[in-house]
Amino acid sequence: MQVEIEVSAPDEDELRRAVLTFVRALIAADYSPCTIQAAASDLRQFSEFAGSRGVAEVDAIKRSDIVAFAASLAEPIPGVRANQSARATVARKLSIIRSFLRFCEDQGWIAGSGSRCVRSPKLPRRLPQVLTAVQAQVLLGSISGKKPLEQRDSALFELIYSSGLRCREVLDLKLQDIDLEHREARVRGKGRKVRVVPIGEVALDSLSAYLDQGRVVLTSGAGEIEHVFVSRTGRPLSPSDVQRRLRRYLAQAGIPGGTSPHTLRHSFATHLLEGGADLRVIQELLGHSSLRTTQVYTHVSAAHLRQAYRKAHPRA
Repeated sequence: MQVEIEVSAPDEDELRRAVLTFVRALIAADYSPCTIQAAASDLRQFSEFAGSRGVAEVDAIKRSDIVAFAASLAEPIPGVRANQSARATVARKLSIIRSFLRFCEDQGWIAGSGSRCVRSPKLPRRLPQVLTAVQAQVLLGSISGKKPLEQRDSALFELIYSSGLRCREVLDLKLQDIDLEHREARVRGKGRKVRVVPIGEVALDSLSAYLDQGRVVLTSGAGEIEHVFVSRTGRPLSPSDVQRRLRRYLAQAGIPGGTSPHTLRHSFATHLLEGGADLRVIQELLGHSSLRTTQVYTHVSAAHLRQAYRKAHPRA
């Protein structure tokens, strides 16, 4: 995925130039293309809004400008945006603006960013969807066959569930990131943080078969390809490819809709916790920077226990 950034014209205002510098700093820091693209889009939208209020310089931004921007996101625009922006979207945009202002403060362009900051809307805490251990087994067991694409899909989804990977993380894997001998993979997570995760025995077998057989067929004639998981034509897979293939296997296995690749990651964490794994170990495996993020799985596990109790106890 390539990130497109606009080149500032000589007469472009200082705020837009500051946004461009910030985006270039994200690129230099090796943030993921998705993060950079979202930041560029959100800040372009904010700078256009600020410009409509006569704000052309970073140090001219006031808290009231950010409040007004957040309020504008909550207003439907006839013919353009029928529904209000979700609170999660507003929260993301405000978070990007705060990061941008802190960057400007570090550069010495503004005296301080604290007085300008606006708190993000409080988001409802939803428990992540997870599969039961039986559902996970049925789903992964339904992905079988000796065809190259079937071998690839088996290795892909087994690895996500076995190692708790995000979809983007598994798609970014290169051949040199896989160590079959030591049964581990080197993963680049959010913020390009690198962690090493173990690969389970079943996933290892599927991955070995795919690398030895299926991938060789898929990459024949495609030149030197570093990515582990490739398409029918030998090109790197996209998240939409993964979603499409997963929907096919969900239908085959009779698993309810709404399951995503991230559901397998959630299931990985929940099943580890239910199996007695320490929460901090799960945190490291998932690549969470904060234990608080990982603690949501304690609530998921408790919900599963209650559900199992109501289902099994005769007087529940």
